[in-house]
Amino acid sequence: MFEFPQFSKHSVKNDVLSGLTVALALVPEAVAFAFVAGVDPMVGLYAAFIVGLITSIFGGRPGMISGATGAMAVVMVSLVATHGVQYLFAAIMLAGLLQISAGLFKLGKFIRMVPHPVMIGFVNGLAIVIFLAQLGQFKAPDISGALTWLPQDQMVLMLGLVALTMGIIHFLPKLTTAVPSSLVAIVTVTLLVQGLGLDTRTVVDFLRSMSGDMNATLAGSLPEFSIPAVPLTFETLQIILPYAIILAAIGLIESLLTLTVLDEMTNTRGQSNRECVGQGLANVTCSVFGAMGGCAMIGQSMINVNSGGRGRLSGIVAAVALLMFILFAAALIEMIPLAALVGVMFMVVIGTFEWATFKLARRVPKQDFFVIVLVTVVTVLTDLAVAVAVGVIVSALMFAWEHAKHIYASSNVNAEGSKEYHVNGPIFFGSAANFLELFDAKNDPEDVIVDFANSRVTDHSAIEAIETLAERYAAVGKTLHLRHLSLIVVRFCKSRQSRRNQRERRS
Repeated sequence: MFEFPQFSKHSVKNDVLSGLTVALALVPEAVAFAFVAGVDPMVGLYAAFIVGLITSIFGGRPGMISGATGAMAVVMVSLVATHGVQYLFAAIMLAGLLQISAGLFKLGKFIRMVPHPVMIGFVNGLAIVIFLAQLGQFKAPDISGALTWLPQDQMVLMLGLVALTMGIIHFLPKLTTAVPSSLVAIVTVTLLVQGLGLDTRTVVDFLRSMSGDMNATLAGSLPEFSIPAVPLTFETLQIILPYAIILAAIGLIESLLTLTVLDEMTNTRGQSNRECVGQGLANVTCSVFGAMGGCAMIGQSMINVNSGGRGRLSGIVAAVALLMFILFAAALIEMIPLAALVGVMFMVVIGTFEWATFKLARRVPKQDFFVIVLVTVVTVLTDLAVAVAVGVIVSALMFAWEHAKHIYASSNVNAEGSKEYHVNGPIFFGSAANFLELFDAKNDPEDVIVDFANSRVTDHSAIEAIETLAERYAAVGKTLHLRHLSLIVVRFCKSRQSRRNQRERRS
């Protein structure tokens, strides 16, 4: 199932440079998500390194970036607050095992069943979420500790640096594609801020404002191996199992949907079941090295792909570079202006959002456009897993409702005086009621033939509807003939009729 990644010479440069770009952008997000989950920043940074490295090697989508994510962090916070971080590590281990099981049982293929409107809504919703998350960088704590918008002079400076970053990313590829424009933008804006001594917030300022510790730093050591310190009891399982199931589901849904988006962008095809196993291995490893776990990140994956990173090496470089920053270059990373990283993420938002959505309102069926808007809104207001579930359910119900209208029957009286009904369209739970309304048992002749040659009986509700139809004709003393039904349906109807006759005789 696994093979060690092979690197082609022409892609090494692009993968290395794009990996470095991603590593720089990973730092503040990993820190932010750690605070969301209520754990130490290093727990988030270690997760970004471990998840990113393992999924890049063993995952099913070259070029996809994984790490600590907000979707999983919001689930973790209540577990950490109630039972402590060790229970979180235990839940991450169990979630990882569930994800591995999903891959081994080949459940990843079911992500292909997600309707395209749900995919568009997912992408648009995440783009809006990424955008809204960046707005927090324009705020700083006041004397009371509450976050307020930056003073006017700092706000103007930060907006200017954001605009400069976005301008470099947009226009540099028109001149050269030798290096990723995002990396050039981050380095240029950092050198400008440090060279001119501009007063703007940096990565270390963000870390200290989030933690409330004015001496906080990104410098750290290698993660240490440690089994989660929780009692091996049934009570522990009861505590962590609900969280593990939710974390596993959210992680797989976000990862597999991101995989599908990158498949469409790169015109390639990832391996969904292998990705499930890769994500599971990464989370199990996180649990024994004091990391919070994670899944695929669409924002960082977009940065990687747009910067030219298409191979597994890009993810490996991003993960290893992040660890090197923590161990040896924390001071350099801490001086990166937040404006540069915000500018990069704003360009990700622009590239991620499906702007053609507005044109789709006139081109696609209204129900599909409704699903797009619904999934987008639910993603922003709740979380990805809920949005996708709602989108799939609503799409399925609307599909059933639409196809329920497609059943009809033509009728005629043959030479023998029997009335023939020729049923057209599928019979299923949505159309069963409409199917029964096609017939008039009271006014039909004594002998009736129903021909199913142009129909299809798809579920148990359809069989029940046919059985009900037979009972209606029997109740008025008329003979009903069913043609072109499968043997399974006929045997089921006969079996039901036989059991009914036995009950009547006993009574």
